[in-house]
Amino acid sequence: MSAEEIPLAGENVSAGVVRVGDTVRRQAGPWTPAVHALLDHLWSVGFRGAPRPLGIDEKGREVLTYAAGEVPWPHHFDLLEPLDQLARVGRLARELHDALATFTPPPDARWNALIPADRDEMIVHHDLAPWNLVIGDRWVVIDWDNAGPGSRLWDLAYAVHGFVPLSANSDWRRTDAGRRLRTFADAYGLDEQQRRELEPLLAVRTRAMHDFLRDQAALGVEPWSTHWRIGHGDSWRTDAEYTEQHTDRWMSALLD
Repeated sequence: MSAEEIPLAGENVSAGVVRVGDTVRRQAGPWTPAVHALLDHLWSVGFRGAPRPLGIDEKGREVLTYAAGEVPWPHHFDLLEPLDQLARVGRLARELHDALATFTPPPDARWNALIPADRDEMIVHHDLAPWNLVIGDRWVVIDWDNAGPGSRLWDLAYAVHGFVPLSANSDWRRTDAGRRLRTFADAYGLDEQQRRELEPLLAVRTRAMHDFLRDQAALGVEPWSTHWRIGHGDSWRTDAEYTEQHTDRWMSALLD
């Protein structure tokens, strides 16, 4: 008798994600072999903040270990309110990037990175955010489908947007955003030069999301057209404008 398949909620992009026992089953793609090689590498070097790949099932779906816990965004962000919890995210991101920096992709690797990064430094997650973090006994970064070439700072600029967050939305705008940005940067261990390079990327990376959704919607590509229609593009645009308007505040928080 086959195990029960329990649909998992919260996926904005990937439909049909289910839990089967202690595993997650997700639709595979041309990028899956490269992603599994990456996840295998993370486990081989001792990083435990990512799912472990278990192959492909009889339905052609990828099989990953299930991470028990809560996803902070949007209903459990209180889990990241304390600065020590935010600092833990910064340390996790550093541990992740240090592990990724030692990964050599297979020669035939195919990636699904959707937005070109600032540089090709190493393979990064590209969607490191509170909607892809499970907080439980272990803290696990999930949803690796969009991993691909990028840089630490490109990944961090996106992470800061979500984890601080740097948002124009009145429901999420923070009076303590500068302090939280500094906490994240300190926990990650950014040096002065990295802090100077990160600040302009904060707005660039956020605006890149708006531009991606705009362009995909114009082509009629789903699910991005639906995201654009229901206002995600406007949210990314106003967040980018907000971030640009407070450049001095972010630089001061990072350096002073």
